[in-house]
Amino acid sequence: MDVAYIKRIRTSYIMITPGQTMDVLITFNKAPSYYYMAARAYAGVTYDNTTTTAIFVENINAVTNFTKQLRALASKNHPIDVPKHIDTRLFVTVSSNTLPSANDSCAGPNGSRLSASLNNISFVNPKIDILQAYYQKLKGIYETNLPSETPYFFNFTADVMPDNVLTPTTATEVRVFKYNSNVEIVLQGTNVLSAAENPPMHVHGYSFFVVGFGFGNFDNETDPKGYNLVDPPGLNTYGVPKNGWATIRFKANNPGVWFVHCHLDRHTTWGMDTALIVKNGATLSASMRQRPHYLNPC
Repeated sequence: MDVAYIKRIRTSYIMITPGQTMDVLITFNKAPSYYYMAARAYAGVTYDNTTTTAIFVENINAVTNFTKQLRALASKNHPIDVPKHIDTRLFVTVSSNTLPSANDSCAGPNGSRLSASLNNISFVNPKIDILQAYYQKLKGIYETNLPSETPYFFNFTADVMPDNVLTPTTATEVRVFKYNSNVEIVLQGTNVLSAAENPPMHVHGYSFFVVGFGFGNFDNETDPKGYNLVDPPGLNTYGVPKNGWATIRFKANNPGVWFVHCHLDRHTTWGMDTALIVKNGATLSASMRQRPHYLNPC
């Protein structure tokens, strides 16, 4: 999965999210004939039923059972290095939200505009790319204040939500990491707008280890005791469980500016994204290459 070896699984179905990749060997064990492959969406909410209709059959047990089987190969020929000592921990809520619209003219609840956020911040795409702004030290393009935890703690998976989590802050906030630091991010899904689903979160520039996942609210006391630090899968996209959480770990050893976003396009355009800036290391090989003297204009 995602160009990293995992232990072989024998299964009659797969669970895959937008942006994920998977190698599958299909065995046809019946008489030669026509075979059918069927696919259906795993989702718990729809916003617009005017273009198509469907019957959604949710099977949370099948999804969970498949996901639990994912293990890195972690063999002598294919070793893995799961970060044990963590330098930076982030607790990030993943939410759908709304923003006010002119004359309440949009299609969201009460005429609002649909939005999304990480830690209650809906990402605003800057007019100048963050990569250029960071290395050229341009001011006013972005801020580095993505918080280490959500500003509001509540029952993230409850049926009724407090009003102060419905409308996020709009900003271009990113997070900066030292080169070679070990990072852990707990991604907590929320039921804001009753829109809980399994958003496939993607990190550019890195593969990360999914060391744990579960349902309900993440418990910092008990849930880390169940982390798999032996052979967790190394992925670059992972669907955060519906009304649940997932913990990822990686070593920040690839300097640059890396986009982090949900691989559901509507969530990305709504603001469920940010960027991670990894500083240069001490050597040339551990540093971002210098900008060429001339760049072809777009």
